Amino acid sequence: MWDDDGVDWAHFDLVVVRSTWDYPSRRDAFLSWAESLPRVLNAPAVLRWNTDKRYLSALGIETIPTTFLDPGDELVAPGRPFVVKPSVGAGSIGAARYDAGDTRARDHVGRLHSAGKTVMVQPFLDAVDHDGEVALHFIGGEFSHAVRKAAMLPLGGDPGEGLFVEERISAITPSEKELELAERTLDAVPFPRQELLYARVDLLPGPLVLEAELTEPSLYLGYAEDAAERFAAAIAARAVDDKA
Repeated sequence: MWDDDGVDWAHFDLVVVRSTWDYPSRRDAFLSWAESLPRVLNAPAVLRWNTDKRYLSALGIETIPTTFLDPGDELVAPGRPFVVKPSVGAGSIGAARYDAGDTRARDHVGRLHSAGKTVMVQPFLDAVDHDGEVALHFIGGEFSHAVRKAAMLPLGGDPGEGLFVEERISAITPSEKELELAERTLDAVPFPRQELLYARVDLLPGPLVLEAELTEPSLYLGYAEDAAERFAAAIAARAVDDKA
């Protein structure tokens, strides 16, 4: 665990941040830990930028339309199905899908605001129920593999308390449009893409960018031949470079 005081993190040639899904409730402590390390990937500046999804408004590409509500801002419920979730979150924690006019969404926003969280409101695209999301994975800035993920948020469900609902994953070959948009997404990130050890770009039907995951994405290495080997080789190369 990243917060294990018994680990001498400075002893390692390189620390790779993975599966740190508990950071949303302790983001400041998590970022302070990352910034205290001599060698960590993805870099602390990347983690700080990426752990608040307000970065979506700065990408300047085809992202899912998103309204951000700071504490005190009032929700105007969209006239179509929509999703409410915190801007600092992982998996489905604190996220829920609502139909148009569902008044429970106001209570949900109120609870998140009471906890000091900024809220994201996004349309739910009907096509997601049929087509799911596409996740394109990059290692060292280069495309590695892609998977399709079935819709995770059921209509009328309560806000998630755990990381995930049951995931249904399948390996795919992305379309030219999907790959092109994912490539442009990485180019829009304010860090050189070749410096990113790992990245995952999640796309909704359209395609539209849902997220650029640079902190704790599941990489689904088992769904593509040699993906685990490519990732291991990239880590080894970075460790050698840091020693040089």
